[in-house]
Amino acid sequence: MKTRAIVIGGSLGGLFAANLLQDLGWEVDVFERVGDDLASRGAGIGTHDELLAVLGRLGIEIDDRFGVRVAERICLDHAGNAIYRLAWGHTMSAWARIYRPLKDRLAAPHYHSGRNFTDLTRDRGKIVAHFDDGSQARADLLIGADGLHSTVRARLSPGAEPVYAGYVGWRGVVEESAIPARVRDCLGVHYYFALPPGEMMLCYPVPGRDNNISPGHRDWNYVWYRPTATQRELRDLCTDINGRYYGTAMPPPSVRPDVTRKIKDLARSTLAPQIAEIVELSQPFFQAIFDVESPRIALERVALLGDAAFVARPHVGMGVTKAGLDALCLAKSIAHANGDLDGALERYDRLRGEFGRRCVARGRRIGSYIEARARPDAGWTPEALDQRPERILREVGATLSDIPEFALEI
Repeated sequence: MKTRAIVIGGSLGGLFAANLLQDLGWEVDVFERVGDDLASRGAGIGTHDELLAVLGRLGIEIDDRFGVRVAERICLDHAGNAIYRLAWGHTMSAWARIYRPLKDRLAAPHYHSGRNFTDLTRDRGKIVAHFDDGSQARADLLIGADGLHSTVRARLSPGAEPVYAGYVGWRGVVEESAIPARVRDCLGVHYYFALPPGEMMLCYPVPGRDNNISPGHRDWNYVWYRPTATQRELRDLCTDINGRYYGTAMPPPSVRPDVTRKIKDLARSTLAPQIAEIVELSQPFFQAIFDVESPRIALERVALLGDAAFVARPHVGMGVTKAGLDALCLAKSIAHANGDLDGALERYDRLRGEFGRRCVARGRRIGSYIEARARPDAGWTPEALDQRPERILREVGATLSDIPEFALEI
């Protein structure tokens, strides 16, 4: 009889884990609470060599359409002038470009949509997953890959709750064909930064529809980090025109028109004109920024990975890469354990726990100057308030091999 795993969460982390364990000969079933396909979700992402290596290990082809290659990072002032440039060979891809081949690689009968995990119990050496429709599933290992508000994490480490960082990331995607030619010509193919006091805007090209990366057919993705200090302000952002409160995030179409207009006006008054043009053309939405640290990520045949285990602020630029590396470490630990699953999970907990804590610490450090604007009385050091382009352009989304604290065994 095959060893069996249950994966809670059918996004990228869960799919990485399922595919890697399947290749070890495990029987794996993935349970995703959302009923529809997730390919339309997510936006632009930065890639790392380590992410490409995990995809290559799974036999997923990395061709010329995988992403848009940018060779330079440029910081723009309010007038649109370049005030700092940094050579930076990097490939910017799209979330769906990774999700689709990972999901297609997994046999359809083993991916269960619309199944909301509620609890876990143990029975005669097996983990039993319980779902809100009354059904159950049994396995030798349960993997929590269910994101920021992980139900599995709540069972494994009840006190490991998300901590709000005091700011949000405004996001948007615009088809390049919708951007006026004069603006397209000005943008070229670069990775742009804008750094108003206490803020950070990133804007870069990613593959467009059908993974098209040819000029005029790409998309432009932006993320704009702005302080939203209080829970009251955040609650107001997350309330639609009918007074419905969505928690800490809401679907893009539900963002109130007055909120959308305000963020577009702020873009005009604080950002470079070519970047403001992209914000104006977009349907802005936002994500509140949180930190999550789990004291344990593996215990008694339950393991956490990706954002269910640790959430580092996006400035580290490796959320997808970290999920892939978590899954790879788990699979390698199991493969080399000679059947000692508990020993494999102890190794995974030690290695990826330390890595996750360092990711969270780095994200806090890079984003501290934005948090400081929301919380000015917290006693910030001059180093924490440093938002010079020379620092920010080098540290945001840095190559893993260039970060000493990430030089850990995978």
